[in-house]
Amino acid sequence: MEFSQAIDSDEQINYTEYVATFQKGERVFMPKASIALSEHFTYKKLLRFTLPSVAMMLFTSIYYIVDGYFVSNFVGATPFAAVNLIMPFIMIFDAVGFMVGSGGTALVAKTLGEGKRKKANELFSLLIYLLIATGAVFSVISIMFMDRMARLLGADAQMLPHCTVYGKYVMAGLIPFALQSAFQSFCVTAERPKMGFFITLAAGITNMVLDALFMGVFGWGVEGAGLATMLSQCVGGFVPLIYFAAPNKSLLRLGKTHWDPRAVLKSCTNGASEFVTNISFPLVNMLYNYQLMKLAGEKGVAAFGVLMYTAFMFVAVFIGYSIGSAPLFGYNFGAKNHEQLHNLFKKSMVIVGAASVVLTALAVGGANPICRLYVGYDKELLALSQRAYRIFSISLLCCGFNIFGSAFFTALNNGKVSAAISFSRTLVFQLIAIFTLPLLWGVDGVWFANDVAELAALAVTVTFFLTQRKKYKY
Repeated sequence: MEFSQAIDSDEQINYTEYVATFQKGERVFMPKASIALSEHFTYKKLLRFTLPSVAMMLFTSIYYIVDGYFVSNFVGATPFAAVNLIMPFIMIFDAVGFMVGSGGTALVAKTLGEGKRKKANELFSLLIYLLIATGAVFSVISIMFMDRMARLLGADAQMLPHCTVYGKYVMAGLIPFALQSAFQSFCVTAERPKMGFFITLAAGITNMVLDALFMGVFGWGVEGAGLATMLSQCVGGFVPLIYFAAPNKSLLRLGKTHWDPRAVLKSCTNGASEFVTNISFPLVNMLYNYQLMKLAGEKGVAAFGVLMYTAFMFVAVFIGYSIGSAPLFGYNFGAKNHEQLHNLFKKSMVIVGAASVVLTALAVGGANPICRLYVGYDKELLALSQRAYRIFSISLLCCGFNIFGSAFFTALNNGKVSAAISFSRTLVFQLIAIFTLPLLWGVDGVWFANDVAELAALAVTVTFFLTQRKKYKY
Protein backbone atom coordinates (compact mmCIF):
# COMPACT_ATOMS: atom_id res chain seq x y z
CA MET A 1 0.00 0.00 0.00
CA GLU A 2 1.45 3.38 -0.99
CA PHE A 3 1.40 6.52 1.16
CA SER A 4 -1.06 8.15 -1.23
CA GLN A 5 -3.51 5.34 -0.50
CA ALA A 6 -3.32 5.83 3.25
CA ILE A 7 -4.27 9.52 3.11
CA ASP A 8 -5.94 11.65 0.47
CA SER A 9 -3.76 13.46 -2.03
CA ASP A 10 -5.77 16.69 -1.65
CA GLU A 11 -4.94 17.00 2.08
CA GLN A 12 -2.07 18.98 3.56
CA ILE A 13 0.34 16.35 4.93
CA ASN A 14 2.30 16.91 8.11
CA TYR A 15 4.70 13.96 8.27
CA THR A 16 5.30 14.46 12.01
CA GLU A 17 1.68 13.49 12.61
CA TYR A 18 2.04 10.09 10.91
CA VAL A 19 3.75 6.87 11.90
CA ALA A 20 4.81 3.94 9.76
CA THR A 21 3.49 0.45 10.49
CA PHE A 22 3.94 -2.75 8.54
CA GLN A 23 1.23 -4.93 7.10
CA LYS A 24 2.01 -8.05 5.06
CA GLY A 25 5.57 -6.80 4.70
CA GLU A 26 4.49 -3.45 3.21
CA ARG A 27 4.94 -0.05 4.78
CA VAL A 28 1.71 1.73 5.72
CA PHE A 29 1.49 5.30 7.01
CA MET A 30 -1.30 6.06 9.46
CA PRO A 31 -2.07 9.04 11.72
CA LYS A 32 -0.47 8.86 15.15
CA ALA A 33 -2.58 7.40 17.93
CA SER A 34 -1.86 5.69 21.20
CA ILE A 35 -2.66 2.40 19.48
CA ALA A 36 -3.39 2.24 15.73
CA LEU A 37 -5.93 -0.11 14.14
CA SER A 38 -3.18 -1.63 12.00
CA GLU A 39 -0.90 -2.77 14.85
CA HIS A 40 -0.26 -6.33 16.05
CA PHE A 41 -2.22 -6.90 19.26
CA THR A 42 -1.00 -8.69 22.36
CA TYR A 43 -3.39 -9.32 25.27
CA LYS A 44 -2.09 -6.21 27.00
CA LYS A 45 -2.48 -4.00 23.95
CA LEU A 46 -5.92 -5.40 23.12
CA LEU A 47 -7.16 -4.73 26.65
CA ARG A 48 -5.67 -1.22 26.57
CA PHE A 49 -7.43 -0.47 23.29
CA THR A 50 -10.83 -1.81 24.35
CA LEU A 51 -10.74 -0.62 27.98
CA PRO A 52 -12.08 2.90 27.21
CA SER A 53 -15.10 1.35 25.46
CA VAL A 54 -15.69 -1.01 28.38
CA ALA A 55 -15.39 1.88 30.83
CA MET A 56 -17.70 3.95 28.63
CA MET A 57 -20.43 1.31 28.71
CA LEU A 58 -19.91 0.67 32.42
CA PHE A 59 -20.38 4.32 33.19
CA THR A 60 -23.45 4.42 30.95
CA SER A 61 -24.90 1.59 33.04
CA ILE A 62 -23.97 3.35 36.27
CA TYR A 63 -25.83 6.52 35.45
CA TYR A 64 -28.91 4.49 34.51
CA ILE A 65 -28.54 2.81 37.90
CA VAL A 66 -28.42 6.18 39.61
CA ASP A 67 -31.46 7.33 37.60
CA GLY A 68 -33.45 4.32 38.81
CA TYR A 69 -32.17 4.74 42.37
CA PHE A 70 -33.44 8.31 42.63
CA VAL A 71 -36.83 7.47 41.10
CA SER A 72 -37.33 4.49 43.40
CA ASN A 73 -36.13 6.10 46.62
CA PHE A 74 -37.21 9.73 46.16
CA VAL A 75 -40.43 9.31 44.17
CA GLY A 76 -41.68 5.81 45.09
CA ALA A 77 -42.33 2.26 43.92
CA THR A 78 -45.28 3.15 41.65
CA PRO A 79 -43.38 5.80 39.62
CA PHE A 80 -40.40 3.42 39.47
CA ALA A 81 -42.63 0.70 38.03
CA ALA A 82 -44.14 3.27 35.62
CA VAL A 83 -40.72 4.32 34.29
CA ASN A 84 -39.79 0.66 33.82
CA LEU A 85 -43.10 0.03 32.02
CA ILE A 86 -42.62 2.83 29.43
CA MET A 87 -38.84 2.36 28.99
CA PRO A 88 -39.15 -0.44 26.38
CA PHE A 89 -41.20 1.86 24.12
CA ILE A 90 -38.53 4.56 24.45
CA MET A 91 -35.75 2.13 23.58
CA ILE A 92 -37.41 1.07 20.32
CA PHE A 93 -36.74 4.49 18.81
CA ASP A 94 -33.08 4.44 19.85
CA ALA A 95 -32.53 1.24 17.86
CA VAL A 96 -31.73 3.26 14.73
CA GLY A 97 -28.82 4.94 16.53
CA PHE A 98 -27.29 1.61 17.49
CA MET A 99 -27.85 0.25 13.98
CA VAL A 100 -26.13 3.20 12.28
CA GLY A 101 -23.32 3.22 14.85
CA SER A 102 -22.44 -0.46 14.62
CA GLY A 103 -23.27 -1.06 10.95
CA GLY A 104 -21.75 2.21 9.82
CA THR A 105 -18.62 1.60 11.89
CA ALA A 106 -18.10 -1.75 10.18
CA LEU A 107 -18.35 -0.16 6.73
CA VAL A 108 -16.20 2.87 7.61
CA ALA A 109 -13.52 0.72 9.30
CA LYS A 110 -13.40 -1.63 6.30
CA THR A 111 -13.07 1.38 3.96
CA LEU A 112 -10.22 2.75 6.06
CA GLY A 113 -8.54 -0.66 5.95
CA GLU A 114 -8.73 -0.49 2.15
CA GLY A 115 -6.85 2.82 2.26
CA LYS A 116 -9.81 5.00 1.17
CA ARG A 117 -9.85 7.66 3.85
CA LYS A 118 -11.75 10.31 1.85
CA LYS A 119 -14.47 7.81 1.02
CA ALA A 120 -14.64 6.74 4.65
CA ASN A 121 -15.27 10.32 5.76
CA GLU A 122 -17.98 10.78 3.16
CA LEU A 123 -19.73 7.65 4.43
CA PHE A 124 -19.31 8.76 8.04
CA SER A 125 -20.83 12.17 7.28
CA LEU A 126 -23.75 10.72 5.33
CA LEU A 127 -24.68 8.37 8.16
CA ILE A 128 -24.55 11.06 10.85
CA TYR A 129 -26.69 13.47 8.82
CA LEU A 130 -29.19 10.70 8.11
CA LEU A 131 -29.33 9.84 11.81
CA ILE A 132 -30.16 13.45 12.74
CA ALA A 133 -33.01 13.56 10.22
CA THR A 134 -34.57 10.25 11.28
CA GLY A 135 -34.15 11.16 14.95
CA ALA A 136 -36.20 14.32 14.45
CA VAL A 137 -39.04 12.40 12.79
CA PHE A 138 -39.09 9.64 15.41
CA SER A 139 -39.00 12.16 18.25
CA VAL A 140 -42.21 13.83 17.04
CA ILE A 141 -43.99 10.52 16.41
CA SER A 142 -43.10 9.02 19.80
CA ILE A 143 -44.23 12.10 21.74
CA MET A 144 -47.55 12.13 19.88
CA PHE A 145 -48.34 8.51 20.76
CA MET A 146 -46.86 8.34 24.29
CA ASP A 147 -50.26 8.33 26.07
CA ARG A 148 -51.70 5.59 23.87
CA MET A 149 -48.63 3.40 24.20
CA ALA A 150 -48.61 3.72 27.99
CA ARG A 151 -52.23 2.51 28.10
CA LEU A 152 -51.47 -0.30 25.66
CA LEU A 153 -48.62 -1.47 27.87
CA GLY A 154 -51.01 -1.79 30.79
CA ALA A 155 -50.47 1.44 32.72
CA ASP A 156 -53.28 1.99 35.23
CA ALA A 157 -54.63 5.36 36.37
CA GLN A 158 -51.85 5.79 38.94
CA MET A 159 -48.98 4.85 36.58
CA LEU A 160 -50.22 6.61 33.42
CA PRO A 161 -49.19 10.22 34.23
CA HIS A 162 -45.71 9.08 35.33
CA CYS A 163 -45.24 7.03 32.14
CA THR A 164 -46.33 9.90 29.91
CA VAL A 165 -44.33 12.69 31.52
CA TYR A 166 -41.08 10.71 31.72
CA GLY A 167 -41.44 9.36 28.18
CA LYS A 168 -42.12 12.75 26.58
CA TYR A 169 -39.12 14.40 28.22
CA VAL A 170 -36.72 11.62 27.24
CA MET A 171 -37.99 11.41 23.65
CA ALA A 172 -37.57 15.18 23.24
CA GLY A 173 -33.85 14.41 23.42
CA LEU A 174 -33.93 11.53 20.92
CA ILE A 175 -31.58 13.18 18.38
CA PRO A 176 -28.65 13.58 20.81
CA PHE A 177 -29.46 10.20 22.39
CA ALA A 178 -29.20 8.47 19.00
CA LEU A 179 -26.03 10.44 18.18
CA GLN A 180 -24.46 9.40 21.47
CA SER A 181 -25.17 5.75 20.65
CA ALA A 182 -23.61 6.08 17.19
CA PHE A 183 -20.56 8.06 18.33
CA GLN A 184 -19.73 5.41 20.93
CA SER A 185 -18.71 3.21 17.99
CA PHE A 186 -17.37 5.89 15.65
CA CYS A 187 -15.00 7.30 18.29
CA VAL A 188 -13.25 3.92 18.41
CA THR A 189 -13.00 3.77 14.62
CA ALA A 190 -11.53 7.29 14.65
CA GLU A 191 -8.84 5.94 17.04
CA ARG A 192 -10.26 8.12 19.81
CA PRO A 193 -11.75 5.54 22.23
CA LYS A 194 -10.76 7.63 25.26
CA MET A 195 -12.72 10.58 23.91
CA GLY A 196 -15.82 8.40 23.72
CA PHE A 197 -15.33 7.44 27.35
CA PHE A 198 -14.84 11.01 28.59
CA ILE A 199 -17.91 12.24 26.71
CA THR A 200 -19.98 9.45 28.26
CA LEU A 201 -18.45 10.31 31.63
CA ALA A 202 -19.49 13.95 31.24
CA ALA A 203 -23.02 12.93 30.20
CA GLY A 204 -23.28 10.53 33.12
CA ILE A 205 -22.11 13.05 35.70
CA THR A 206 -24.57 15.58 34.26
CA ASN A 207 -27.40 13.08 34.68
CA MET A 208 -26.40 12.16 38.24
CA VAL A 209 -26.05 15.76 39.41
CA LEU A 210 -29.31 16.84 37.82
CA ASP A 211 -31.13 13.78 39.23
CA ALA A 212 -30.01 14.73 42.72
CA LEU A 213 -30.91 18.38 42.14
CA PHE A 214 -34.26 17.93 40.39
CA MET A 215 -35.60 15.05 42.50
CA GLY A 216 -33.66 15.26 45.76
CA VAL A 217 -33.62 19.05 46.21
CA PHE A 218 -36.42 20.51 44.06
CA GLY A 219 -38.78 17.53 44.44
CA TRP A 220 -39.82 17.51 40.78
CA GLY A 221 -40.44 13.73 40.78
CA VAL A 222 -40.56 11.77 37.53
CA GLU A 223 -40.64 15.02 35.55
CA GLY A 224 -37.24 15.87 37.04
CA ALA A 225 -35.89 12.42 36.12
CA GLY A 226 -36.99 12.84 32.50
CA LEU A 227 -35.57 16.36 32.23
CA ALA A 228 -32.24 15.28 33.75
CA THR A 229 -31.96 12.40 31.27
CA MET A 230 -32.78 14.65 28.30
CA LEU A 231 -30.17 17.26 29.25
CA SER A 232 -27.49 14.61 29.80
CA GLN A 233 -28.28 13.19 26.35
CA CYS A 234 -27.54 16.60 24.86
CA VAL A 235 -24.06 16.48 26.39
CA GLY A 236 -23.43 12.94 25.12
CA GLY A 237 -24.68 13.62 21.58
CA PHE A 238 -23.82 17.20 20.72
CA VAL A 239 -20.28 17.39 22.14
CA PRO A 240 -18.87 14.68 19.80
CA LEU A 241 -20.92 16.19 16.94
CA ILE A 242 -19.10 19.50 17.43
CA TYR A 243 -15.74 17.72 17.70
CA PHE A 244 -16.09 15.82 14.43
CA ALA A 245 -17.53 18.86 12.63
CA ALA A 246 -14.45 20.92 13.53
CA PRO A 247 -10.90 20.31 12.24
CA ASN A 248 -9.36 17.46 14.23
CA LYS A 249 -6.49 14.98 14.05
CA SER A 250 -8.60 11.81 14.20
CA LEU A 251 -9.28 9.54 11.24
CA LEU A 252 -12.81 10.92 10.82
CA ARG A 253 -14.35 14.34 10.22
CA LEU A 254 -17.81 15.51 9.24
CA GLY A 255 -17.91 17.30 5.90
CA LYS A 256 -19.37 17.19 2.43
CA THR A 257 -21.05 14.03 1.30
CA HIS A 258 -23.52 12.76 -1.28
CA TRP A 259 -26.50 10.43 -1.23
CA ASP A 260 -25.33 6.85 -1.50
CA PRO A 261 -28.25 4.43 -1.15
CA ARG A 262 -25.97 1.39 -1.45
CA ALA A 263 -23.84 2.56 1.48
CA VAL A 264 -26.93 3.31 3.57
CA LEU A 265 -28.39 -0.10 2.77
CA LYS A 266 -25.07 -1.80 3.53
CA SER A 267 -24.76 0.00 6.86
CA CYS A 268 -28.33 -0.92 7.79
CA THR A 269 -27.69 -4.53 6.75
CA ASN A 270 -24.45 -4.64 8.75
CA GLY A 271 -26.20 -3.16 11.76
CA ALA A 272 -29.31 -5.30 11.39
CA SER A 273 -28.31 -7.41 14.37
CA GLU A 274 -28.03 -4.37 16.63
CA PHE A 275 -31.33 -3.09 15.27
CA VAL A 276 -32.95 -6.47 15.93
CA THR A 277 -31.47 -6.53 19.43
CA ASN A 278 -32.65 -3.04 20.28
CA ILE A 279 -36.11 -3.65 18.85
CA SER A 280 -36.45 -7.12 20.34
CA PHE A 281 -35.18 -6.14 23.79
CA PRO A 282 -37.96 -3.63 24.56
CA LEU A 283 -40.62 -5.82 22.94
CA VAL A 284 -39.54 -8.80 25.04
CA ASN A 285 -39.40 -6.58 28.12
CA MET A 286 -43.00 -5.62 27.48
CA LEU A 287 -43.88 -9.31 27.53
CA TYR A 288 -41.90 -9.80 30.75
CA ASN A 289 -43.86 -6.95 32.32
CA TYR A 290 -47.12 -8.39 30.97
CA GLN A 291 -46.43 -11.82 32.46
CA LEU A 292 -45.27 -10.32 35.74
CA MET A 293 -48.35 -8.13 36.06
CA LYS A 294 -50.45 -11.32 35.83
CA LEU A 295 -48.28 -13.43 38.15
CA ALA A 296 -46.95 -10.93 40.70
CA GLY A 297 -48.61 -7.58 40.05
CA GLU A 298 -46.89 -4.23 40.47
CA LYS A 299 -44.20 -5.73 42.71
CA GLY A 300 -43.18 -8.14 39.96
CA VAL A 301 -42.74 -5.25 37.51
CA ALA A 302 -40.74 -3.30 40.11
CA ALA A 303 -38.49 -6.33 40.75
CA PHE A 304 -37.91 -6.65 37.01
CA GLY A 305 -37.04 -2.95 37.00
CA VAL A 306 -34.24 -3.62 39.49
CA LEU A 307 -32.92 -6.27 37.11
CA MET A 308 -33.09 -4.03 34.06
CA TYR A 309 -31.39 -1.10 35.73
CA THR A 310 -28.55 -3.02 37.37
CA ALA A 311 -27.95 -6.21 35.35
CA PHE A 312 -26.90 -4.01 32.43
CA MET A 313 -23.87 -3.06 34.53
CA PHE A 314 -22.51 -6.58 33.98
CA VAL A 315 -23.66 -6.97 30.37
CA ALA A 316 -22.06 -3.59 29.63
CA VAL A 317 -18.60 -5.17 29.95
CA PHE A 318 -19.34 -7.48 27.02
CA ILE A 319 -20.98 -4.74 24.97
CA GLY A 320 -18.06 -2.40 25.63
CA TYR A 321 -15.48 -4.99 24.62
CA SER A 322 -17.44 -5.77 21.46
CA ILE A 323 -17.69 -2.08 20.53
CA GLY A 324 -14.00 -1.57 21.24
CA SER A 325 -12.75 -4.58 19.29
CA ALA A 326 -15.14 -4.40 16.30
CA PRO A 327 -13.16 -1.72 14.36
CA LEU A 328 -10.03 -3.89 14.69
CA PHE A 329 -11.80 -6.80 13.01
CA GLY A 330 -13.34 -4.51 10.39
CA TYR A 331 -10.02 -2.83 9.58
CA ASN A 332 -8.07 -6.09 9.26
CA PHE A 333 -10.89 -7.63 7.24
CA GLY A 334 -10.66 -4.72 4.79
CA ALA A 335 -6.86 -5.05 4.70
CA LYS A 336 -7.15 -8.85 4.18
CA ASN A 337 -4.84 -9.43 7.14
CA HIS A 338 -6.01 -12.94 8.07
CA GLU A 339 -3.17 -13.50 10.53
CA GLN A 340 -4.34 -10.57 12.64
CA LEU A 341 -7.98 -11.70 12.40
CA HIS A 342 -6.99 -15.07 13.83
CA ASN A 343 -4.90 -13.46 16.56
CA LEU A 344 -7.69 -11.08 17.60
CA PHE A 345 -10.38 -13.77 17.52
CA LYS A 346 -8.39 -16.23 19.62
CA LYS A 347 -7.54 -13.64 22.26
CA SER A 348 -11.13 -12.36 22.33
CA MET A 349 -12.45 -15.84 23.10
CA VAL A 350 -10.16 -16.08 26.12
CA ILE A 351 -11.03 -12.60 27.37
CA VAL A 352 -14.79 -13.08 27.00
CA GLY A 353 -14.64 -16.51 28.65
CA ALA A 354 -12.71 -15.23 31.67
CA ALA A 355 -15.01 -12.22 32.03
CA SER A 356 -18.10 -14.47 31.91
CA VAL A 357 -17.00 -16.48 34.95
CA VAL A 358 -15.92 -13.45 36.99
CA LEU A 359 -19.03 -11.38 36.25
CA THR A 360 -21.42 -14.25 37.01
CA ALA A 361 -19.79 -14.74 40.42
CA LEU A 362 -19.98 -11.00 41.14
CA ALA A 363 -23.64 -10.76 40.11
CA VAL A 364 -24.80 -13.77 42.13
CA GLY A 365 -22.77 -12.70 45.15
CA GLY A 366 -23.91 -9.08 44.94
CA ALA A 367 -27.64 -9.74 44.61
CA ASN A 368 -28.40 -8.82 48.22
CA PRO A 369 -26.69 -5.39 48.44
CA ILE A 370 -27.71 -4.40 44.91
CA CYS A 371 -31.41 -5.13 45.46
CA ARG A 372 -31.34 -3.61 48.94
CA LEU A 373 -30.07 -0.36 47.43
CA TYR A 374 -33.23 -0.08 45.34
CA VAL A 375 -36.07 -1.67 47.27
CA GLY A 376 -34.75 -2.12 50.80
CA TYR A 377 -37.79 -0.23 52.07
CA ASP A 378 -40.13 -3.14 51.14
CA LYS A 379 -39.27 -6.59 52.59
CA GLU A 380 -41.55 -8.54 50.27
CA LEU A 381 -40.31 -6.73 47.17
CA LEU A 382 -36.70 -7.10 48.36
CA ALA A 383 -37.01 -10.89 48.74
CA LEU A 384 -38.62 -11.20 45.31
CA SER A 385 -35.93 -9.04 43.70
CA GLN A 386 -33.05 -10.95 45.31
CA ARG A 387 -34.31 -14.33 44.11
CA ALA A 388 -34.92 -12.94 40.62
CA TYR A 389 -31.44 -11.44 40.52
CA ARG A 390 -29.63 -14.68 41.42
CA ILE A 391 -31.55 -16.71 38.85
CA PHE A 392 -31.24 -14.07 36.13
CA SER A 393 -27.47 -13.71 36.68
CA ILE A 394 -26.74 -17.24 35.48
CA SER A 395 -27.26 -15.99 31.90
CA LEU A 396 -23.96 -14.07 32.15
CA LEU A 397 -22.12 -17.35 31.56
CA CYS A 398 -23.44 -17.41 27.98
CA CYS A 399 -24.47 -13.93 26.92
CA GLY A 400 -20.94 -12.55 26.52
CA PHE A 401 -20.14 -14.98 23.71
CA ASN A 402 -23.46 -14.20 22.01
CA ILE A 403 -22.95 -10.43 22.23
CA PHE A 404 -19.39 -10.70 20.93
CA GLY A 405 -20.40 -13.13 18.18
CA SER A 406 -23.03 -10.79 16.81
CA ALA A 407 -20.67 -7.79 16.88
CA PHE A 408 -17.87 -9.88 15.35
CA PHE A 409 -19.87 -10.78 12.25
CA THR A 410 -21.14 -7.21 11.98
CA ALA A 411 -17.50 -6.09 11.87
CA LEU A 412 -16.87 -8.62 9.08
CA ASN A 413 -19.75 -6.96 7.17
CA ASN A 414 -21.86 -10.12 7.41
CA GLY A 415 -25.11 -8.63 8.64
CA LYS A 416 -27.11 -11.79 7.95
CA VAL A 417 -25.16 -14.02 10.33
CA SER A 418 -24.97 -11.25 12.92
CA ALA A 419 -28.73 -10.70 12.71
CA ALA A 420 -29.40 -14.45 12.95
CA ILE A 421 -27.50 -14.60 16.25
CA SER A 422 -29.25 -11.52 17.65
CA PHE A 423 -32.68 -12.54 16.36
CA SER A 424 -32.45 -15.97 17.97
CA ARG A 425 -30.97 -14.60 21.20
CA THR A 426 -33.16 -11.58 21.82
CA LEU A 427 -36.46 -12.60 20.28
CA VAL A 428 -37.06 -16.22 19.18
CA PHE A 429 -35.71 -18.06 22.22
CA GLN A 430 -36.91 -15.34 24.58
CA LEU A 431 -40.48 -15.59 23.29
CA ILE A 432 -40.50 -19.36 23.59
CA ALA A 433 -39.11 -19.24 27.12
CA ILE A 434 -41.26 -16.40 28.44
CA PHE A 435 -44.48 -18.11 27.32
CA THR A 436 -43.64 -21.70 28.30
CA LEU A 437 -41.52 -21.59 31.47
CA PRO A 438 -44.07 -19.68 33.61
CA LEU A 439 -46.54 -22.49 32.88
CA LEU A 440 -44.12 -24.86 34.63
CA TRP A 441 -42.58 -22.74 37.38
CA GLY A 442 -44.80 -19.67 37.79
CA VAL A 443 -42.90 -16.45 38.59
CA ASP A 444 -39.57 -18.33 38.70
CA GLY A 445 -40.22 -19.31 35.08
CA VAL A 446 -40.05 -15.62 34.15
CA TRP A 447 -36.65 -15.26 35.84
CA PHE A 448 -35.27 -18.45 34.23
CA ALA A 449 -36.47 -17.44 30.75
CA ASN A 450 -33.39 -15.34 29.99
CA ASP A 451 -31.00 -18.09 31.14
CA VAL A 452 -32.60 -20.64 28.83
CA ALA A 453 -32.71 -18.21 25.90
CA GLU A 454 -29.01 -17.31 26.21
CA LEU A 455 -27.99 -20.97 26.45
CA ALA A 456 -29.95 -21.85 23.31
CA ALA A 457 -28.48 -18.83 21.50
CA LEU A 458 -24.97 -19.92 22.47
CA ALA A 459 -25.46 -23.08 20.41
CA VAL A 460 -26.34 -20.87 17.41
CA THR A 461 -23.30 -18.63 17.96
CA VAL A 462 -20.86 -21.54 18.24
CA THR A 463 -22.31 -23.11 15.09
CA PHE A 464 -21.64 -19.93 13.10
CA PHE A 465 -18.14 -19.59 14.57
CA LEU A 466 -17.34 -23.09 13.28
CA THR A 467 -19.04 -22.89 9.88
CA GLN A 468 -17.73 -19.42 8.92
CA ARG A 469 -14.08 -19.80 9.96
CA LYS A 470 -12.84 -21.02 6.56
CA LYS A 471 -14.59 -18.20 4.71
CA TYR A 472 -13.05 -15.42 6.83
CA LYS A 473 -9.87 -17.26 7.87
CA TYR A 474 -9.96 -16.17 11.50
